[in-house]
Amino acid sequence: MISSVGAGLATGLSLIVAIGAQNAFVLRQGLARRHVGPVVAVCAVSDVVLIAAGVSGIGAIVEHAPWLLDVVRWGGVAFLTWYGLRSLRSATRSATLDAAREGAGSRRAAIGTALALTWLNPHVYLDTVLLLGTVAASHGSDRWWFGAGAMAASLAWFVGLGFGARRAHRLLATPRAWKVLDVLIGLTMLAIALTLALHGT
Repeated sequence: MISSVGAGLATGLSLIVAIGAQNAFVLRQGLARRHVGPVVAVCAVSDVVLIAAGVSGIGAIVEHAPWLLDVVRWGGVAFLTWYGLRSLRSATRSATLDAAREGAGSRRAAIGTALALTWLNPHVYLDTVLLLGTVAASHGSDRWWFGAGAMAASLAWFVGLGFGARRAHRLLATPRAWKVLDVLIGLTMLAIALTLALHGT
């Protein structure tokens, strides 16, 4: 049991910690100190649902219905392109920290963006549903303990990233720092969109 939980923690972190669209958004919201709790909750709960789906064996459905991933893929390309361009435009407009916080959007918009960046990313399904589900199956009767470890890893990561960034917001309290952050996030989103468009999943 303990070894399965540990394996779940390690595997979950290895997949979640990689820089991606979702993490970049959580980081930005944390640094802007805007709607951090709801955004962290959306990302963590979404991961829990996806991991549970993988552990329960739903990954087989995704594996045998590649057209579903294609739909998600192109939806993700469109959304990431829009968000990336929006961030680059924000970099040319944000002159103060207050302006950057306003750019973080309303709570509803922040939650909607977090949902889109999570559920319109085909890699999320490949990592959490298929890969974690496959590894969990190798633990036999302890597969749900493995899943619990992976869920704990996701929760710890998003809480640490979001609220850690919130505490470190002074590091980016200058207009120049916010412009650099917006440019980096914009380029990250566009790069992921291009990768999805050219190479799929």
